[in-house]
Amino acid sequence: MADPRIKTLKIKTGVVKRLAKEKTVYEKEAEQQKNRIQKYKTEGRDEHDVKKQEEVLQESLMMIPDCQRRLAKAFEELKGILESEQDLKETEEYSTAQKVLEEAKAQLPNSGEIHMC
Repeated sequence: MADPRIKTLKIKTGVVKRLAKEKTVYEKEAEQQKNRIQKYKTEGRDEHDVKKQEEVLQESLMMIPDCQRRLAKAFEELKGILESEQDLKETEEYSTAQKVLEEAKAQLPNSGEIHMC
């Protein structure tokens, strides 16, 4: 029977990976929206259209801190699993989890304060 710790490790790794990607997508979307608003203003579009696009921008901007908070929590959970399950170090799942943590580290606020195991 497979080790349930490996299953947990895979799941937590997937969560961190997904949340890091989600945050990046929202940041890109916000940047695109800012450019769209600027373009609308430059083209002299109707004020209603501009305001609607600004509302969409605000929605994207509101999602970034939420993603960041969820990512930080998932990051710490996965980091804790890696620290407590040292006997799994030789597994591919453990290596993958370490790599995902390293990649996600850049997405966290004050990423310099978070220490890898």
